Amino acid sequence: MLTSLARMNQAMLGLDYPGLMVTVYDDDTVSPANLGRQLFAEAEVGLPKSVALVNRINRFFGTNWKAVTKRYDTETLHYLPDHGKANLYITCVDHAAARFEVGSILAQYRSGYGYDCNKPLYWMDLGNSKDTGQVLLSTIGNLKQPPSEKFTPVGNLPFVTETFKDLLETADATDDTPSCSLAEALTKQDLFINSTLANMGASLLWQLFREGILLHRGFFLNLHDFRAQPIKVA
Repeated sequence: MLTSLARMNQAMLGLDYPGLMVTVYDDDTVSPANLGRQLFAEAEVGLPKSVALVNRINRFFGTNWKAVTKRYDTETLHYLPDHGKANLYITCVDHAAARFEVGSILAQYRSGYGYDCNKPLYWMDLGNSKDTGQVLLSTIGNLKQPPSEKFTPVGNLPFVTETFKDLLETADATDDTPSCSLAEALTKQDLFINSTLANMGASLLWQLFREGILLHRGFFLNLHDFRAQPIKVA
């Protein structure tokens, strides 16, 4: 996802749009099981994932993005300037508990008023299993939309923790045991599910930035059957 954002940033600058300033939160380190499924090198094994990725992006694209080697949670945000606020949040987490925690943090910004450069506006969540996944875009509070004679503007898109609350709460517990090898990891996640989902999710954001309008707020993806089902804005 980070590589897709970097490509998007480069394209936006080429079109004279403001670019992206990204901060990556991740407390995990690179393991041998990450090699191949994700773009990590053997020399990066043992390094914090956020640092390895952000350093690479900054060197390649000349950006000045930041890495935080901690989870995005209440404890971490307490020590960050402006409490880690941003216009857009993107989560790629493994478990429902992490989504609910992020949702509880972002819910605090719904009642905010006025506007500042770091006003929270959108949350996009990506999640997947072995060969299926989904992307869902939400608004943080009600966002005023321009009038339209052709469409019915929608200014409030519920969080993923609200739209799929029951499903998340009743989801079967997954195996948290770390994979010791790439072969073992591939029994849990297909080789291309992460990258396919990330590219399609980035395409959704690109359409929002480039065209200023979305007819769909996300999609379900089945990579095994090569099927995608869009989720309409409603």
